Amino acid sequence: MHASLMFPDFDPIAIQLGPLAIRWYALAYIAGIILGWRYALHLIELKPRFVDRAALDDFIVWATMGVILGGRLGYVLFYKPSFYFENPLEIVYLWHGGMSFHGGLIGVLTAIGLFAWKRGIPVLALGDVVGACAPIGLFFGRIANFINGELFGRPTDVPWGMVFPHGGAEPRHPSQLYEAAMEGLILFAICAVFARRHSWRERPGTVGGLFLLGYGIARTLGELFREPDSFLGFIIGGITMGQILSIPLWLAGLYLIVSGFRRPPLPDQPPAAPPG
Repeated sequence: MHASLMFPDFDPIAIQLGPLAIRWYALAYIAGIILGWRYALHLIELKPRFVDRAALDDFIVWATMGVILGGRLGYVLFYKPSFYFENPLEIVYLWHGGMSFHGGLIGVLTAIGLFAWKRGIPVLALGDVVGACAPIGLFFGRIANFINGELFGRPTDVPWGMVFPHGGAEPRHPSQLYEAAMEGLILFAICAVFARRHSWRERPGTVGGLFLLGYGIARTLGELFREPDSFLGFIIGGITMGQILSIPLWLAGLYLIVSGFRRPPLPDQPPAAPPG
């Protein structure tokens, strides 16, 4: 027998107010959105400037809807389509869990495109701001996964292996914490450094591409320690669905960075006024 850590006895409900239950997962989304918005306010003041405060405040609602709707629909379509087609009402039961980052990304990208077109904002510049802020939400989301005891890792004999309530008796990697570090803390630090560089900021698309590339790498590495979903298992050999869905992110990220530096830099410009 190898030494292992017992999973802390977390209550998935953070606050109970009579019949109203506020879960840690909901608080993670709220924290990610609020802190991401505050950080974005700082980024849009750096030159060259393409987005104004009013537009950013309005976009938060669009981004929130993109994350929630895209994340849920992505999970339904990518991971458990047969179950949800047989039980369509379960789609709206968000408190039962089940959100997909890749679906949420598609939702946010759609929101970015539509909002930028409506407001006359360079779409890649808005994407750069969102990409630099996204690791904040990813960090809190992975912490919430850990608190819920879900998406745990594969069996291990490392000293910090942990016995999860729903993972059987054998110690497992606390892969949620690995992913919180890679997708959240490390990726945020990398994006923060380059988001402040004038040579990157004046080439819209490069910071957003860096986020996509960085997340693709972090997710691919994290999946090496994470237990595949029981209803999917390994898709091809030892490759998981998360790794397969990350391949387009690698390619898109590299394309945005390379093409961004091939284009001439954009000068500072006053953000477009909101439609009257």
